[in-house]
Amino acid sequence: MGFEEFLGSHRVVTALRGMLAAEQVPHAMLFCGPRGVGKYTLARMFAQAANCERLKDDFCGECEPCRRIGLLAEPQSLIAQGLAERGESADAAVVERVPLILQTHPDVWAIVPDPMRLRSPVARPVLHVGQLRAVQRAAYFRPMGRRRVFILDGAETMRWDLANIFLKILEEPPESATLVLLAPGPYQLLPTIRSRCLQFFLAPLAAEQVEELLKRRTKLKAAERKLASQLAEGSPGVALGLDLEESIRLRRDVLEVLERSIEARSYVRLFAETSQLAKNQKESFENLLEVFYSLVTDLLELSCGPKTCALRNPALRQELESVSKKIDLEWVVQAVEGLDQLHSRLRRNINRQLGLDALAISLAGR
Repeated sequence: MGFEEFLGSHRVVTALRGMLAAEQVPHAMLFCGPRGVGKYTLARMFAQAANCERLKDDFCGECEPCRRIGLLAEPQSLIAQGLAERGESADAAVVERVPLILQTHPDVWAIVPDPMRLRSPVARPVLHVGQLRAVQRAAYFRPMGRRRVFILDGAETMRWDLANIFLKILEEPPESATLVLLAPGPYQLLPTIRSRCLQFFLAPLAAEQVEELLKRRTKLKAAERKLASQLAEGSPGVALGLDLEESIRLRRDVLEVLERSIEARSYVRLFAETSQLAKNQKESFENLLEVFYSLVTDLLELSCGPKTCALRNPALRQELESVSKKIDLEWVVQAVEGLDQLHSRLRRNINRQLGLDALAISLAGR
């Protein structure tokens, strides 16, 4: 039990342990990395180590603070409990008045994007002003243990006009509290926020490490473990939660949309397919865009590189090779620019289906 259980990013773990041992913990840190790489897990481990009763630069997992903070490892049940207590019919006012806060120990809070409702969650959960104000008030309380830790998952989802609430905490940091922000990349946050945080970057794992993890924690066969590790692209959290059959089906549907866009034969059929993708309830729209990026990257590799290159979607190699013969570098550039533009507009709550339709039309006939 302890930091040795965390896979990868050894330099980051060593740095965190060094700060704890020297009792020079920063007031704010930013953990960056792709989805599922372990940002939340490492932040939770840091909170345990910062409050462990037996160890100074690690956590035992057995003392009361370690055990209680360790309950944050499964946030979904806590989120469901919080939403159920708030009520299914909660409106915007109730959401701000009763913010969603995950707390299993008095000194450690986990703040996650609020889906607002349990049965019919919003399409894009975000951090709300009520959550930020609650952190602002609680950060200055004296800890019952060694240190207060506030984990803000999905920090990139906070509205920029509300981020000033959070900025006040960073400008006048409390001595006995640490705020850990989690985001895919630093540039998705305001410069005034990221410049006040000590930044750590968590790199994806090697495919072999992910395969070994799957071997220990799942009952997948060897071929399935290899495919899952390739599709996860080094993110153990993604690999563990991956539904292989559903994932391949989704990638095949996205590739079909790209192929129909290239051929520009039937816009009626094309828009029907983009509609199905936009209404997908099993994957967030951000994850759907990741699939688009992944497939476009493979098409670039096949159209401009050696045919024997390693693909991010190896199960679709034959289909990808067929589509790659119909495109050129100009098409790839247009596709990446269109995806970047669509991703940037998500913050303004763009209509997802119309966004996909516009992307498909922009790629037609190129």
